[in-house]
Amino acid sequence: MERIDHALPWNHLGSERQISVFCFGNGERSGGRKAYIQASLHADELPGMRTAWELKKRLTELEAQGLLNGVIELVPVANPLGLGQLLQGNHQGRFEAGSGKNFNRDFVELSAPVAAELEGHLGDDPHANIQLIRQAMSDVLAALPPAASQLQGMQRILLSHACTADVVLDLHCDAEAALHMYALPQHWPQWRSLAAHLDVKVGLLAEDSGGSSFDEACSLPWLRLSRLFPDAQIPLACLATTIELGGQADTCRAEACAYAEGILAFLAEQGLISGEWPKPAQDACEGMPFEGTELLFAPHPGVISFLRKPGEWIEAGDEIFEVIDPLSDRVSTVCAGTSGVLFAIERLRYAQPGFWLAKVAGREALRHGRLLND
Repeated sequence: MERIDHALPWNHLGSERQISVFCFGNGERSGGRKAYIQASLHADELPGMRTAWELKKRLTELEAQGLLNGVIELVPVANPLGLGQLLQGNHQGRFEAGSGKNFNRDFVELSAPVAAELEGHLGDDPHANIQLIRQAMSDVLAALPPAASQLQGMQRILLSHACTADVVLDLHCDAEAALHMYALPQHWPQWRSLAAHLDVKVGLLAEDSGGSSFDEACSLPWLRLSRLFPDAQIPLACLATTIELGGQADTCRAEACAYAEGILAFLAEQGLISGEWPKPAQDACEGMPFEGTELLFAPHPGVISFLRKPGEWIEAGDEIFEVIDPLSDRVSTVCAGTSGVLFAIERLRYAQPGFWLAKVAGREALRHGRLLND
C-alpha cells in the first residue's frame, strides 16, 4: 500500500488540511486497470467512511496475498473541510460554511477542453483513444490556474485521481433511506451486479442530472466526447456511480462489512481482484429514470408521522405521511402521486416550507432540467 497526501491550498497556521489517497495493487497488471473509491464527500454522510475503513483492511490483506490485478485507490475521508463544521452540536457537512456551496456540485467539466486538445488526434483504435483522453484530462486539470479556495482545490485533487479510473465509486448516504444509486442509463447493465451484491433497492438513471456532481464529472465527459467525435471509437470508459448507503445513522459494523464485501466481489467481476467470490444473494433491482422521482412536501406546518418505510414499493395514492398542526388541529395526509420505490425520507419531523419529506422513484418521467436538489 502506498499513501499519497495532498495538502489543500490556502492553508493557514493551525488549519492545515490534506487529502489522503491509499493506493493498492500494481497498475502493470490487468492492462493497467484502475478503480477509485471515495467516501463522505458530504462529510456528515458517514456510512461510506465506515465502509471505506473495512475496504482499507481487506485491500491490505488482498494486496499481501497477491490477489490484486490492477490499482485500487481509496480515499476514506474525501472532505476534511466539512468534518469540522459543527453548528450548535449539529454536523454541517453538505455545504461549505464560508461560501454556502454544496461540496458535491460544480466539479470541473472536462469534455470541452479535452475535445479542443484532441481535435484531429482520435481514431479507430478504442484503447489508444482511451489513453489519449485520460492523459488529456490529467493535462487539463494540471494546467488550470491555482485554486481560488480550499473547496476548489479539494475538488480538483479528487477529480485528478478519479478521471483516469475505469471504475469510480462515490460513497454517500441520504437522511433516512434504503440503498440506492445514481448512474448513466448506458451503464446500468454493468451496474446491475453491484446493485445485486449490495441489495440496492433502486437505480436512478440520468445522462445529466445538473450541477456537475462528482460521478457525472467522471462519466459524462466520455458520453459527450463520443458524440462530439462520432467517427472515432470512444468507449464509455469510466464506469462511475454515486451509491447511497442507506441513512446517516447506518454506521453499524455488520452493514459496513457487508457493503465492503459486496464492493470487492463486484471489483473481482471487473477483473481487478483474483480469487473466489460469492455471487449476489438476490436479483438486481430495477433501474428507474431519475426524471421519474417524485418529491413529496407538506402542505402546512406540523409534526410529521411517516406511515411507510424506505425501501417499500408504493402505489399511486398510497398514504406516505401525516402532517399534524397541534395548535389548529389541522391534519393532512400526503399521498404518493406515482407508483414506485419509496427510497428516502427526511430526518426532520417538523415540516418546514420548501423542504422535501419523502422521495419516490417511479417509472414515468415527472421532472425535466436540473434534477438534483441541493
